[in-house]
Amino acid sequence: MPTNRPSAAQSPHESERPPRPGLVLTVVCLCQLMVVLDISVVNVALPSIRADLGFGASGLQWVVNAYTLTFGGLLLLGGRVADLVGHRRAAVAGLGVFGLTSLLGGLAQTPGELIVARAAQGVAGAALLPLSLTVITATFAEGPARHRALSLWGAVAGAGGAVGVLLGGVLTEYLDWRWVLFVNVPIAAVAIPLALAGLTDTRPARRPRVDVVGAVLGTAAMTVLVYAMVRTDTYAWGSPRTLGGLALALLLGTAFVLVERRMAEPLVRLGILRARSLSVACVIIFLIACGQFGAFYFASLYLQGVLGYSPVTTGLAFVPFSIGVVAGTIVASRLMPRTGARPLLVGGLALAAIGMGWFGWVSPDGSFLGDILGPSLIASLGLGLCMVTNTAAGTSGVSREEAGLASGLLNSARQCGGSIGLAVLVTVATSVTRNHTDPAGPAGLTAGYGRAFLIAGILIAAAALAAALFLPKPPPRPAEKAEPATATTR
Repeated sequence: MPTNRPSAAQSPHESERPPRPGLVLTVVCLCQLMVVLDISVVNVALPSIRADLGFGASGLQWVVNAYTLTFGGLLLLGGRVADLVGHRRAAVAGLGVFGLTSLLGGLAQTPGELIVARAAQGVAGAALLPLSLTVITATFAEGPARHRALSLWGAVAGAGGAVGVLLGGVLTEYLDWRWVLFVNVPIAAVAIPLALAGLTDTRPARRPRVDVVGAVLGTAAMTVLVYAMVRTDTYAWGSPRTLGGLALALLLGTAFVLVERRMAEPLVRLGILRARSLSVACVIIFLIACGQFGAFYFASLYLQGVLGYSPVTTGLAFVPFSIGVVAGTIVASRLMPRTGARPLLVGGLALAAIGMGWFGWVSPDGSFLGDILGPSLIASLGLGLCMVTNTAAGTSGVSREEAGLASGLLNSARQCGGSIGLAVLVTVATSVTRNHTDPAGPAGLTAGYGRAFLIAGILIAAAALAAALFLPKPPPRPAEKAEPATATTR
């Protein structure tokens, strides 16, 4: 009598129906929430951190940079961790380290202690972020089930950044800056038991050898590139330090590619990039991040530095953006099975580019209703439509054994795009402000911010063009069976 149970010889990968899909999705969303919140929640607390721990003017930026360096540098390696050690082990270890280092960072008494804790947080985040996408790709079968899971995952990702600004303002203003780090501890305490109960250590039958040389070169290339980018606020693009850092990153990246081509079991199987859907999705997410990260940064500066909003009011101003992202992801999850990825991507990116361009018209004496609300809704709806759709397109057709690799590539492209885009837009805004007749006043600051928003819109428009021109067309739907023709003999 036939049975639906897998045989003893059947690989865990062959089981299409996850045992507890709701629990699995809860775990990956909590992993995503911790990482996304931590990226934005700390920024609002920086002035309080400086006053309490005695940071110097140049040292404070390392509260952010220490996390960015380890997070961005290790994303590619982090994407392979779950493939090598199993989903459950990777999740429990990542959540545990993230919670512990958050606790230690909140208890820090010196600048050095906080910077070390933030760097360790980045290491854990580099494992957790790609893990969340890896688990979805490996657990939910391609189609409506995966689309629904990705829509919820994307809603958490898109709204988490804006919610982090609000939460950071509330915690800093009404409690203490240390709570922007302590808040991760209860999340980890809830997520770890759920991960133990809901995830499995699904691994290949034969564990591959770890590509140590590739891991070192890939991590070094990413770290040097991110370091060169985040330091452009101090050293100009044409300075020997910046050019030397970029040249070293290029050299390490070239060595990484050469090593991976020769390895029998590489960290990154370069052939995976021949899948056009994945390679184009990486380009698109890179361009999106170039514009989005910088725009988010300048919106915060405009609200607080020009309009004079408090941290809490600034966070509240981002709530419509969060609502728009969530609405966009819900619409995308419902339309994608019928339309495919490309129309939603092109339309969503076009909306996002229009919203960013609208932000470029902010004025020194602006207001929330006149300058923020409209572009926030347009841009966030567009980003919600395209973020999950791009992820679905990029992971389409990827084998479960390489789900972590695909996730690591997408997240690395996003992080590199964010670092490079922010550095470029800061340079643009600074140059415009410096040449303004009122460089230190609201008019000069707003002129720089507006130019940065316009460039962000152009970058996202370039992503829309890439989606329209290069993303593969979906295969045609199977036509309904036609009535059999009646053969006639003449």
